[in-house]
Amino acid sequence: MGPHPAVAAIRLAVRRVLHDVLTLAPSETATASASGGSRPPLVLAACSGGADSMALASALAFEAPRLGLRAGGVTVDHGLQEGSDLRAAEVVSRLLALGLDPVEALPVTVGREGGPEAAARDARYAALDEAAERHGAAAVLLGHTRDDQAETVLLGLARGSGTRSLSGMAVASGVGGRYRRPFLELDRQTARKACLVQSLPVWDDPHNVDPAYTRSRVRHEALPVLEKALGKGVVEALARTAQLSRDDADALDSWAVAVEPSVRDDTGALEVAKLYALPPAVRRRVLRRAAIEAGSPAGSLFARHIEEVDRLITGWRGQRAINLPGRVAVRRHGGRLVLRQG
Repeated sequence: MGPHPAVAAIRLAVRRVLHDVLTLAPSETATASASGGSRPPLVLAACSGGADSMALASALAFEAPRLGLRAGGVTVDHGLQEGSDLRAAEVVSRLLALGLDPVEALPVTVGREGGPEAAARDARYAALDEAAERHGAAAVLLGHTRDDQAETVLLGLARGSGTRSLSGMAVASGVGGRYRRPFLELDRQTARKACLVQSLPVWDDPHNVDPAYTRSRVRHEALPVLEKALGKGVVEALARTAQLSRDDADALDSWAVAVEPSVRDDTGALEVAKLYALPPAVRRRVLRRAAIEAGSPAGSLFARHIEEVDRLITGWRGQRAINLPGRVAVRRHGGRLVLRQG
């Protein structure tokens, strides 16, 4: 008799990602496993102890050895709740019990920039990056589900940040596609059911139901209201929107990269007349790339910032310089846009 359908679904999703890891170019695989010499490539599961990530860790522990890969796990201790260190130690014990190796807890200090959720996310990814580099991991698996994707799309819609924001989370992201999200086509209930039938203990983070956090309000208030008003299928539709938006955003980004050299003069300055001739969606991407290149942090650069810069091209009235995050100033001078930091 085969595994429960929920268990089979999560294992299949993880197996597909692991096959991708195995098809890395030989040079990439060698680099990824450099810390282990001739040992097989290592794949890490990032695990909070919740149902999604415990299901992920369990599936990785089952599938990796069958494909000749090593499987490890890491948990991040954000230090935001009393006893978080004990909770992290408990997750480490659970990962070791699954047979993962290496396993470790990563304590981090969460700052304040961008709000509590963004600051925690930045600290978490910085810790995961460091652990992946130190262990020479070929990939780090994340347990984000289709439900998480739907929430991300709604948050992007609320920010009004454009197509890229609506595209949600990518299946692969980070340096060299380090981060992989096998569960983006699976719902949260499937992961929870997989833990239940395997008797895997899970921890429900109280922050996930705390209305002080925007994502929590989206999960427990906004999405249920939408489903009540529009019927079931809202989560699936939002996730589908994410993929369609990602395809569009990728195409427009590629267009912007290709056309950017043609709108710069010999000194590298952006020429207003040539920018004006571009389709707005492409022009704004060129402007965003230029702002980031000048020193504006990508995570702090929103659609409203780019719209203000765009008005220097489309609605020029002699206005002053536009100040962007990262102390980058943009001004129009002699038919060109000048971007300078400081």
